[in-house]
Amino acid sequence: MSAPSKTAPSKTAPPRAHGDAAAEVEVSAPHLLGQGFRDYLRYDVRLHHEPGGAAEASQRDIVVGGRVVAVLCFDPARDRVVLIHQFRLAAHLATGRGRMVEIVAGRVDPGEAPAAAAQRECLEEIGIAPTRLEELFKFMPTPGVTDEICTLYLGIVDSHALPARAGLAHEHEVTAPFTLGLDRGVHHERAVARKDVCYEAVVDVWRCWSA
Repeated sequence: MSAPSKTAPSKTAPPRAHGDAAAEVEVSAPHLLGQGFRDYLRYDVRLHHEPGGAAEASQRDIVVGGRVVAVLCFDPARDRVVLIHQFRLAAHLATGRGRMVEIVAGRVDPGEAPAAAAQRECLEEIGIAPTRLEELFKFMPTPGVTDEICTLYLGIVDSHALPARAGLAHEHEVTAPFTLGLDRGVHHERAVARKDVCYEAVVDVWRCWSA
């Protein structure tokens, strides 16, 4: 009986580093599928899942979002965060709760610096401007759907003159600013119990900022 043959070691791709990285992909020029508040584009894509491997062809659709900013507004003198209520049709259709709790956020205008956009959005949505802005990080909220990339700031504000209503009339934007206290003894439990994602995010950022 012949000795069993030894199995040759399989050739696998070297382990990839953790974190985002460039992909081996060929992307066509965009095809415009629809145009409204945002453009809706389709691309022909040939993606190589392994370096030098065969390409898989597919079509991918993207809603053009571009650059946006978001601001976690905090009043350290009163130990309160500033949030807004704003109607969102998608939330209404999906959950029946269209009056959402949100932080300040909006698009960066062409030629506008993100920090300037953050200041402007605070004035528009909560009626007050931050006395200081700290950039926290950049992220893509929903990369499976849109190319929108967001710069998140911590904004230090004085909430004593917070209006009951804000927003831009010509954009049909109506916001209702309000404040929420940071009770350091129970704030995390409240956030979890209420499933208040915005509130929990503010608390987490505040922990990092004050460390």
